[in-house]
Amino acid sequence: MSRIYTRAGDRGETGLLGGIRVSKSHPRIEANGALDELVAVLAVCRVEDPEPDIEQILRHLQEEIGWIASEIACPIPHKEAVRVVQTEHVCRLENYIDHYSEVLPPLRSFVVPGGGRLAVMLNWARTICRRAERTLVRLREQEPEVRLELLAYLNRLGDLLFVLSRLANFRRGVPEELWPLSRSPTETGDGHSATGLSP
Repeated sequence: MSRIYTRAGDRGETGLLGGIRVSKSHPRIEANGALDELVAVLAVCRVEDPEPDIEQILRHLQEEIGWIASEIACPIPHKEAVRVVQTEHVCRLENYIDHYSEVLPPLRSFVVPGGGRLAVMLNWARTICRRAERTLVRLREQEPEVRLELLAYLNRLGDLLFVLSRLANFRRGVPEELWPLSRSPTETGDGHSATGLSP
């Protein structure tokens, strides 16, 4: 019987493609952990009954994030087979952002995450995406061969997930909550808050 556990990681190390062993705290592993988490949360988004166009986008995102994770797990430069995500993938994310932004009310304030479950889950996915992006930036500072296309993809993906979260609320008639939600308890009598921010 084949067992799922190997005991090979019991000392806090894991293997990359090509047989290289690294600490589980290595930025490559941190980045892939965040990407794995992101794919899982996108799966939760998909079971929240999104419209067919959003369902298809989320499915494609899961696949492309998987290719990014494969590339990050492969530090050997000549492994071209896993370098799937390219500039055209970034451009497609931009097209989605532009397309859906056209139907949304213009933003005049920060949006507080909330509303329906799908919108909340998409915002959660956005925060995980930003963490993966930050970790990949740290990895590239150590290993400049990490491709800029991957950073651009994650940067644009965070933007897209924000737009999709707004879209989910908009399509379901759920009003957005804008920041600030209320006046500060330290607000002065002249209508200005003690922090210098006015509502």
